[in-house]
Amino acid sequence: MTDRRLRKIVIVGGGTAGWMAAAPLAQRLGKDCEIVLVESPDIATVGVGEATLPTIRYFNASLGLDHAEFLRKTQASFKLGIEFKDWGYIGNRFFHGFGDFGPKIAGRSPHMHWLHLARVDKNIPSYENWSISTVMARNHRFAPANPDDPYSYGFHFDAALYAIHLREYAIARGVTRIEATIDNVELRPEDGFIAAVKLKDGRRIDGDFFIDCSGFRGLLIEGALKAGYDDWSDQLPCNSALAMLCAKAEKLEPFTTATAKAAGWQWRIPLQHRTGNGHVYSNAFTTDDEAARVLIDGLDGAPLDEPRQLRFVTGRRRKSWLKNCVALGLAAGFIEPLESTSINLIENAVGKLIECFPDRDFLPESTAEFNRYMAYRYESVRDFIIMHYKLTQRTDTEFWRYCANMPIPDSVRHQIELFRETGRVVIYDQEGFGDPSFISMLLGLGVVPKVDDPFVAAMDRDSLQAHMAHVRAGIIEKVAGMPYVGDYLARAVAR
Repeated sequence: MTDRRLRKIVIVGGGTAGWMAAAPLAQRLGKDCEIVLVESPDIATVGVGEATLPTIRYFNASLGLDHAEFLRKTQASFKLGIEFKDWGYIGNRFFHGFGDFGPKIAGRSPHMHWLHLARVDKNIPSYENWSISTVMARNHRFAPANPDDPYSYGFHFDAALYAIHLREYAIARGVTRIEATIDNVELRPEDGFIAAVKLKDGRRIDGDFFIDCSGFRGLLIEGALKAGYDDWSDQLPCNSALAMLCAKAEKLEPFTTATAKAAGWQWRIPLQHRTGNGHVYSNAFTTDDEAARVLIDGLDGAPLDEPRQLRFVTGRRRKSWLKNCVALGLAAGFIEPLESTSINLIENAVGKLIECFPDRDFLPESTAEFNRYMAYRYESVRDFIIMHYKLTQRTDTEFWRYCANMPIPDSVRHQIELFRETGRVVIYDQEGFGDPSFISMLLGLGVVPKVDDPFVAAMDRDSLQAHMAHVRAGIIEKVAGMPYVGDYLARAVAR
């Protein structure tokens, strides 16, 4: 039988996506396949992907990364969720924690029981008091989660330092790094597959399989192969961002902050050595100068640099994998960083690539499955982000009035209306955000179900109140026994 295994993989572009692809491929393929990564010295990293979802822990674990070394080398801190300010209305504040609201009661989600009690007891504490990640975050406490704990955590880290950490890992396992600028892409005349990339210094880098991590421009997937792009700007109108650094806060907070502004929102990401900040906005509703002023006025530390401009078009490639090229990261698509999904989508793509890993025949069934999966993941994330904007009650600016009235997919409308009428959550994407995430957003943005679940309404109220009080007391006791996040981090880094 003819050996059809890939002999050479060329990754175009470094940064987070490039090295997140190179590291696991080097780990798995070893010396059986040559891996070359071409990284341009002229292209700076975007630098907005510094907050993650809990899944990054499993990606790191799959590579066998040492936890303490990772924390030190990336200046990482812990993330229990996202605090939202001024989204539903000015003064609105709620938390999307990583975890649930406790065990089900008689087969029903605890949020339904809280809603039932809240109708008769206006003094009942907020539902967020039954989210241990939220209580931990509010009290600046942290301890690593055990497998049976009802909370989880991700990280804040310096994305450029993370890429360097993975680069060291990949090079140690045989990846060849070439620092050069690509001048041209050579296609095979017989089938349009990519044959090689040509560098400005005259070198030609051939390969069997090409991974496009070249950022928004999609040098291979779009520039050479013309995959096409689906533009979602009508449903997610932000198209600009300004990012800058400021001095770290005196007290470390284990969460990202997303504060709604007149024409978008501002992020705050606390690291060990500094705080990352950014303003995501639509330049159809404000000017760049005004957006910069809003960003600078919202800093809580001394500025460490000037605002860096970023433009983007929300959407995705119509095909992330075309012929012998697969696009990852920004080359495949972009959904604004509101729920820290950019790095997670790279994780998804790398995992699916390994699952569908090709030989030199590039079976169309495998590429079709990869494209199906990634299209669904991007659309799922898009729909969850749309909900954040659509459910606003703000009418103070043209931007928020547009968001409240913009058309949305029928699937999102059904999720909202089902919860509004019954308190039930429908999850289309089982690999995406789960019930607790939707509950946090829907209740946080003021969607209150109209009726109680019939089974919940039939429960004995005194017993239910006693149970809920017992669970809350257990959360308070558990969190009180945890160290402050800054103290825990200092000990973790020192190991």
